[in-house]
Amino acid sequence: MKLFKKVLIANRGEIALRIIRACKELDIPTVAVYSKADADSLHTKLADEAVCIGPPDSSKSYLNIPGIISAAEVTGADAIHAGYGFLAENPQFAEVCESCGITFIGPPSRVISAMGNKIEAKKLMEEAGVPVIPGGSEIIRGEEEALACARDISYPVIIKAAAGGGGRGMRIAYNEDDLKGLLQTASSEAGTAFGNSDIYLEKYIEQPRHIEFQILADKYGNVIHLGERDCSIQRRYQKLIEESPSILSREKREEMGKAAVAAAKAANYVNAGTVEFLVDEEGNYYFMEMNTRIQVEHPVTEMVTGVDIVKEQIRLAAGERLAHSQSRIKLYGHAIEFRINAEDPEEDFLPRAGKIKLFNPPGGPGVRVDSHLYSGYLIPSHYDSLLAKLIIWGETREEAILRARRALNEFIIVGLETTIPFHLKVVEDDFFRKGEIYTDFISRRILNR
Repeated sequence: MKLFKKVLIANRGEIALRIIRACKELDIPTVAVYSKADADSLHTKLADEAVCIGPPDSSKSYLNIPGIISAAEVTGADAIHAGYGFLAENPQFAEVCESCGITFIGPPSRVISAMGNKIEAKKLMEEAGVPVIPGGSEIIRGEEEALACARDISYPVIIKAAAGGGGRGMRIAYNEDDLKGLLQTASSEAGTAFGNSDIYLEKYIEQPRHIEFQILADKYGNVIHLGERDCSIQRRYQKLIEESPSILSREKREEMGKAAVAAAKAANYVNAGTVEFLVDEEGNYYFMEMNTRIQVEHPVTEMVTGVDIVKEQIRLAAGERLAHSQSRIKLYGHAIEFRINAEDPEEDFLPRAGKIKLFNPPGGPGVRVDSHLYSGYLIPSHYDSLLAKLIIWGETREEAILRARRALNEFIIVGLETTIPFHLKVVEDDFFRKGEIYTDFISRRILNR
């Protein structure tokens, strides 16, 4: 008996292909949706059916909830997977799916809503005994409240958007003058990005590592974690390179893993998710947020655990029990993911669009490429700049880095600038090779500013 009659993928690009492939291996027919700009995209060719849902503007296509629901109803899809981005963390979309009798492959809408409110999520974590960053328990209502909060937790502080992530609405203040000047900017940016201008303050952890734990939870209260990923190499709070495992000791991994599981249980979580922490130089860790979707960087966890996370999402959404116990999860070897973006590192990572004249991905042992590209494909200018993900596995971190250098040099994309040259600089960097990486690594070690 099939888990679902048919799954509609409410996304595009490489993640749409990833979901289609998982469905095919579970013998589930798929429906691709696409905008007019994506008519020639590979996900429309590999799905069993494809439905055009609107013009290139994502607000009228990939964010068009009525259009996507209509596509599901017309094609007879009884489940929807939204991947990441777009509607993946939109509680309204999950709620509409539920009300229409369509299974949303992800957590329930109430959980998405609760974890999407960063302040409420933080309060819930405190109640569950999960360490949290000082500050950030209340929305800031004006300059005086902000100044009082900053004095209480001490500078530097970071201003954050209450309703979103990805670095938008985030500003660092090192003193009162900084804070006064940045409050309105951060609030306005948050309002533009998320439709909610609420902000809050937290203590800014200097030179932290960004460590996240992948969790899986079923509808029967069973929760496990699949180890951690180090996502410290970022540009403007956007991750560029991720790896698993991190340099955590076995004892610290076990401790943080238990905290991640406790966080998921406190939220009554179901399906796949990610609990994100900041770890300071002394090894103290603090809950940052919970992502209620599949992560771009999920392949590194798959490479070191052998668990297909997307298949697990589908099985869990269908009501199956977790197939794995915590004691059976072992991390073997080391994996690193490089995001290959259509950006020019020499022009402050300016996004590019254009035609792919030649696409020749690397291969060989321990090399995986997730991509929707092909030679002759025209990159639209309307969407995210991610072209491909190069995922490398090695028995040791050293082997993985050497294999990554080899694969990056083999990777050929002709037609527009990409981040491949930037990644080659990183893998040649002595600090990266030694594992001395923090969230300011790129500005300090690669860009030298």
